[in-house]
Amino acid sequence: MTSSAQTGPTQRQVHLNTPFNDQKPGTSGLRKSSKQFEQTNYLESFIEAIFQTLPGVEGGTLILGGDGRYGNQRAIDVILRMGAAHGLSRVITTTNGILSTPAASHLIRANKAIGGIILSASHNQGGPDGDFGVKVNGANGGPAAESLTNAIYACSQALERYSLVDADVIPLETPGHHAIGAMAVDVIDGVEDYVELMQKLFDFGRIKDLIKTDFPVVFDAMHAVTGPYAKRLLEGLLGAPTGSVRNGVPLEDFGGGHPDPNLTYAAELANLLLNGKAYSFGAACDGDGDRNMILGRGCFVNPSDSLAILAANANVAPAYADGLSGVARSMPTSAAVDVVAKELNIDCFETPTGWKFFGNLLDAGRITLCGEESFGTGSNHVREKDGLWAVLFWLQILAERRCNVADVMTQHWSRFGRHYYSRHDYEAIASENAHGLYDRLESMLPRLIGQPFAGRQVSQADNFRYSDPVDGSETQSQGLRILLEDGSRVVVRLSGTGTKGATLRVYLERYEPSHGNLNQDPQHALADLINGIDALAEIQKRTGMQRPTVIT
Repeated sequence: MTSSAQTGPTQRQVHLNTPFNDQKPGTSGLRKSSKQFEQTNYLESFIEAIFQTLPGVEGGTLILGGDGRYGNQRAIDVILRMGAAHGLSRVITTTNGILSTPAASHLIRANKAIGGIILSASHNQGGPDGDFGVKVNGANGGPAAESLTNAIYACSQALERYSLVDADVIPLETPGHHAIGAMAVDVIDGVEDYVELMQKLFDFGRIKDLIKTDFPVVFDAMHAVTGPYAKRLLEGLLGAPTGSVRNGVPLEDFGGGHPDPNLTYAAELANLLLNGKAYSFGAACDGDGDRNMILGRGCFVNPSDSLAILAANANVAPAYADGLSGVARSMPTSAAVDVVAKELNIDCFETPTGWKFFGNLLDAGRITLCGEESFGTGSNHVREKDGLWAVLFWLQILAERRCNVADVMTQHWSRFGRHYYSRHDYEAIASENAHGLYDRLESMLPRLIGQPFAGRQVSQADNFRYSDPVDGSETQSQGLRILLEDGSRVVVRLSGTGTKGATLRVYLERYEPSHGNLNQDPQHALADLINGIDALAEIQKRTGMQRPTVIT
């Protein structure tokens, strides 16, 4: 533990010739290319807008860290010096600046901080030619409300100057206490607090016994933030052999890989589980640690099914043994968890995409578990999705039921039925083409009701809107829905998480009752819906793509 202080740093203001007009945060903060963030004054301008807008900055405590990608250390130095200029009392950051998004959420809540700044572009590629991101979390530990991100954007458009102090770079290699003028800077072990929280939620003894009884596990950290966490948890506390955590050292460019835990970008892990017999359980997390992919031997767990299975088996984990207050899913996520909620006689909420919509429900005690089809699941322990939490939850279920992943899924479907479900992503489409396709389809929706589609009849077609049951706020234009008379549906959305062109996401779902054919390949089971939406929306014609970039 080291300690240092800097007395009397010089504060100065930097004047801007013109403000930047492209700093509007999306659902997960401001994401741009690394090169854009390296423009003179670009990062500083966005941070200034945050400090001028975030409530409680003067005299407050801020949590700061990121996923270790290129640009993180420089950004931490800038934010510390700007925070001191704006009167922060204390900043808590982590060794080497490594801090997962769920761990940051926990630290905000545990330290009663005014919020946090998380430096990540999530599952986007890193490095000098990759992407960088800055995300703001509020005092509840969750993503900033839209009212705050709108205020930050408005501030950024009118900025004339920003303030910072000239000070030495704070060393982040080891824990220590430092100061920049009157502002304390505490560098802590970013892993320990999170590990202690997980130990309160799950029975580590039961999981350790499972792993010891010829149940080999493998985890791919994808050279991203979860490596140190997974090593401490899986190889340290739970006794998995050294090497069970693969790609466990965070690298600025994620080793040249794409830190998105799906069958395309985690293909090496998928091959180990789907085509090999060395491991009984496999998992991966994304760049900042909030997404997860679960695999069993010869078995991939669809994220929508994963949420439903966690809800159906929640009582095996000590933290949820007394039952769930409710569950929630994003609109594009399959209705598999709805069926579970109905049997458990608990509320189930359908929200827009974005974890902030779950935050109100969690804070109000209306739900305990929540999830999105984009490989994100979480609970009321933090206000973010949490990849390693989901991995531990699955291991807890397997430790209690003493069966393999495929058995868990088969038994679940035989009880609740199966929601055949898939997401097709068409990435890096020219924005003009993507918006042209989307706008054309939206204009067609009113005329589709009552018309045939994929051998069925359209019962409803709309652009999803949400009325928040906690604060009454209205959120509109969240995705185009084509709902069919038999409960099948197709959803089309444009994603805001990429930085190159636009990503068109097509979600397809068909329910098969428990007495039906539960063992089809999802792409075969959904073929009529796939062909139907391609013909209706002219996807191949308008995107120029013969097949999706990613299928999950």
